[in-house]
Amino acid sequence: MARELKAVLFDLDGTLVDSAGDLGAAADQLRTDRGLPALGLAAYRAMAGAGARGMLGVAFGMAPDHPDFPALREEFFHNYERRLTELTRPFDGVADLVEELRARGLRWGVVTNKPSRFSRPLTAGMALFVSSGVLVSGDTTAYTKPHPEPLLEAARVLGVDPASCMYVGDDARDIVAGRAAGMLTVAACYGYLGPVDTAEWHADAAIDAPMDLLSVLDLAPGLAMAPSSLK
Repeated sequence: MARELKAVLFDLDGTLVDSAGDLGAAADQLRTDRGLPALGLAAYRAMAGAGARGMLGVAFGMAPDHPDFPALREEFFHNYERRLTELTRPFDGVADLVEELRARGLRWGVVTNKPSRFSRPLTAGMALFVSSGVLVSGDTTAYTKPHPEPLLEAARVLGVDPASCMYVGDDARDIVAGRAAGMLTVAACYGYLGPVDTAEWHADAAIDAPMDLLSVLDLAPGLAMAPSSLK
C-alpha cells in the first residue's frame, strides 16, 4: 500500500554537509604537532565518513586496537571540536533542497552517529539547520545506526509514523537502519563514497546530487509499493 510521505530525515556528514576539511585538518594537526609532515586534506577525504577511526588510520596507519588509539582519538576530538565549522559547508544544492521540502510541507531533520558533543554545536553554528525539526545524535539513544532506534526516535520527536518518513544517507548502515525502521531509504551517492557499489545496499532509490531527491519525492508512493533503485 502506498504511504503518505510526511518527513525526510538525513544523515549529517557526507549527506548534508561536507566536513572533510575540518576532520582532515584536525587529524593533520596531530602529525604536525609531532613534527611530522602534513599529508594534506585530500589524503583524508575518502575516509571522512569513518570518523576518528578513519582519520587516525590515514594519519598514522593506526587501528582501534592500538594501545595509543584512545589517547590520540581524544586529542583528535579536541582538535576537531575547536574548528567544527571553519571549513565545513553544506553540499551544493542542500540549502535549496531544504527550502523545497519546506515548500512542499514536509518536515525534515537529522539522524547521525556523530556524538552530540560535536553535532549540536556544528548544527547550531550553521544557518541551514534553523528549520530542522529534530537532531538525533550518536548518543541520543542507547543505540547507533545501523540499529533503527535513532530513526524511530526522530519519528517520535516529529510526531509522525516511521512509515511516513524517508531516510537519506551515504553509508550502508544508513540504509540498513532506515529499512529496519520501516522507512523509505535513499542512498546519497555524492560526498565521500568513492568506488562503492551502492546497489548492494538495496536502498529504495539512489541520488547523485542533493536536488535529485526531488524526483525521488515525486515517485515516493510508487517506491513504497515497488522498491527499486533510481539513479
